[in-house]
Amino acid sequence: MRHVFTIVPAGTGPLWFAAGLAAFLTGLMLLFGWIAWSSRHATFEISPGGLRLVGDMWGRRIPAAALEVELARPVDLEREAPLRPVSRRMGTGIPGFAAGWFRLANGEKALIYLTDRHRVAYVPTREGYVVLLSVAEPDRFVRVLRETVRR
Repeated sequence: MRHVFTIVPAGTGPLWFAAGLAAFLTGLMLLFGWIAWSSRHATFEISPGGLRLVGDMWGRRIPAAALEVELARPVDLEREAPLRPVSRRMGTGIPGFAAGWFRLANGEKALIYLTDRHRVAYVPTREGYVVLLSVAEPDRFVRVLRETVRR
């Protein structure tokens, strides 16, 4: 003869835990989806007022007075080792996409949006950091930046 006894039913704690975990994981999936979307849709707007980075939480407007456009230049990070990002301070770093605040090999602080390390625009600022942006035509980007942003 078998006797079966059931457990005393738990309170609502396990249900709240499962709901919280599900909400956290959903939020995490949305965050990673947004990061993946941002890696393909970030834009860099040049105007007489300055440079505007649009696309994710690291985006911002950099006023024209803060940009050192005369020192801006196209770079290939594979050939210029001192300008390579070496440590992430606060940002996104996944294979094929890096955005946010990084430290470069030469010690400079940098705000970067990188997908292609061969086609990069290097833009120093008067604010103690540089901007590194992957753009399809870095030469043209630098030329338009110099022509548009006048101090």
